[in-house]
Amino acid sequence: MPLYKKIQHNKHTQVLVWEITEPKNDLLKSLTLNIRSNKRLEGMRSELHQRGFLSVRHLLREVGYTDHDLFYTDDGKPHLKDGKHISITHSFTFAAIAISDYEIGIDIEKNREKIIRIANKFVADEYDFMAEENVVEFLTVVWGAKESLFKIHPDGGLLFKHHLPIEPFKLSDKKTRGWIKKDNFYEVYQIFFEILDGFTLVYATN
Repeated sequence: MPLYKKIQHNKHTQVLVWEITEPKNDLLKSLTLNIRSNKRLEGMRSELHQRGFLSVRHLLREVGYTDHDLFYTDDGKPHLKDGKHISITHSFTFAAIAISDYEIGIDIEKNREKIIRIANKFVADEYDFMAEENVVEFLTVVWGAKESLFKIHPDGGLLFKHHLPIEPFKLSDKKTRGWIKKDNFYEVYQIFFEILDGFTLVYATN
């Protein structure tokens, strides 16, 4: 079983990463899915998405949960029946979850040159401290941080460029801070990140 990485951030929060190497049928063999998950799986046209979906269920099992412990609210956000906070992400050949006693958001992205072309859609003041080297990795951290914050915010409706500023950082820092600033919601979160075999893992927590 390719559990790629486990991060015990502190006694309240843990992060698990799965490298998706198995075919769909091998991932399915040892899992019992609830009715909703079976329907979602059948509705996915991409086998890569199906494998990511199933890998998340294997990660849940690594920490003592099953698919039946996971449910989604009408806004599409995942929750655990025991009240702990959970965030889920997958990209190409990696999947990850973060579980915490507190609000948590996680994102994993493949580092791709494409992000340079779309940066003006989500980068604002972050351009002011962007280094000339490792631009793809830098921008992927910014995107991942904002995506993680977006998953935390209770009401959605956030504009990445305007409502989610990220404080200055260097890639060697492996951490920074990010804000959710929208209407009367004004909170700061700790952002942690690392590069994993051409992918960037980012998570936000308070």
